[in-house]
Amino acid sequence: MPGSPSTPAASGIPPRKEGFDAWLHRTYFRSSGVHHFISRRVRPAGVAIGLVFVLATCLGIGHERGSIYQLFSLSFAMMLIGLPWAMLRGARLEARREVPRYATAGEPVRYGLRVRNAGRRGIARAWLTESPPDPRPDLLAFTLLREPGEEERNRFDRAFAYFRWQWLLLKNRLFEDSVSQQEVRVKPGQETHVFMELTPLRRGVIRLHDLRVQLPDPFGLFQKCAKVISPAATLTVLPRRYPIPNIELPGGAAFKIAGDTNTNAIGNSGEFVGLRDYRPGDPLRQIHWKSWARTGKPIVKELEDTFYPRYGLILDTLCTASSDVSFEEAVSVAASFASSIDTSESLLDLMFVKNEAHIVTAGRGVERAEKLLEVLAGVTPERSGDFKSLAELVLRHRDDLTSCLVILNGWDEARANLVEYLRQNGVVCAPIIVGEGPAPAGFRGSWLESGHVARDLKRLPPRLSADG
Repeated sequence: MPGSPSTPAASGIPPRKEGFDAWLHRTYFRSSGVHHFISRRVRPAGVAIGLVFVLATCLGIGHERGSIYQLFSLSFAMMLIGLPWAMLRGARLEARREVPRYATAGEPVRYGLRVRNAGRRGIARAWLTESPPDPRPDLLAFTLLREPGEEERNRFDRAFAYFRWQWLLLKNRLFEDSVSQQEVRVKPGQETHVFMELTPLRRGVIRLHDLRVQLPDPFGLFQKCAKVISPAATLTVLPRRYPIPNIELPGGAAFKIAGDTNTNAIGNSGEFVGLRDYRPGDPLRQIHWKSWARTGKPIVKELEDTFYPRYGLILDTLCTASSDVSFEEAVSVAASFASSIDTSESLLDLMFVKNEAHIVTAGRGVERAEKLLEVLAGVTPERSGDFKSLAELVLRHRDDLTSCLVILNGWDEARANLVEYLRQNGVVCAPIIVGEGPAPAGFRGSWLESGHVARDLKRLPPRLSADG
């Protein structure tokens, strides 16, 4: 049975003090919250005028130049007027999002909002903004994960892990703040239509629930962010997908009739071969009514069973590395195959482990391929475990599978044992590995170098071999 992969401690990652990491996480967590609160209310022009005010204040100490005092007075007056003006502005808006069901990571999506002014005063010089969910990582992620290239930083940066925190913020950010391009102008009791655009940065399910209206002062230095009353909306961001050349999967040509174990029968949808007498259990839709009326006894249409290939798409979700880069690429590779395989004439079983073994089937008469992409959008890595449950899941369905694509996140002894174990038990496997650097010597399968997955996918052979 395949073993478990190596742990982070065994991979050369130096241990850290848990108490110090907890203190760092608490400090960075609070400071990021304060920074987010201020940055939403102080515009870039406000930051610039604040710097001018501080500079003029410092230069004015001990000097009697009139130009410095004029600069000090101008910047102070603008802040003195702008800040109360922005804080005194108010708006009571209600909105309803018109969000599409799916989006794709890295591709912009445009959606509309129906905005109604529920207040007593008209609104002008206002813009809507959509804020992403809180991207701050939890303590476990901050302690376990490592920024790519962190080992090359100096000792101070490695100890305080500030760049790791920034990397995790960027990694967890689902999309950048989206601001409406058009100004919101709406009279009391009236409704207007506003369009917004956001670009998802990563796959997953985005819950849009923080819609605000920006109300700036006349100088554009400060702004008030008032909450807009709106029901939450959900946007499913599908994994990034790469183009795949026309390829033939192993066992794809082994179409056999009469219940061969390499194929799967999907209903009674075969070709018409003749008529016969009714037998108990025959479906009513196969009754030939004209013949029944002519002969006076039930006659049914006899159909030849049609068989279709059934493929397995096995995704390795175990990720004990210090970075999830290769895992995300493995998910994208799985999504690329899920969207490229013609499920109108076949079945495709997605198999993975998340707390327990899961299988999701798409194809003729079952689910559409979008269902697999939707499932892949929510897959998260497993930080510990082995491949035992995944192997058992595949073996339970081996008699129905034509062949399996095994998408592995890296290559080690445990993963090699998994592939060999499946082959020894009669499963036709075509391993596809997302790994660092070139393929190791003697490797049997398709190797995709991390960081160059799109390039290597285009180089796949016309027929994937079960032996590599």
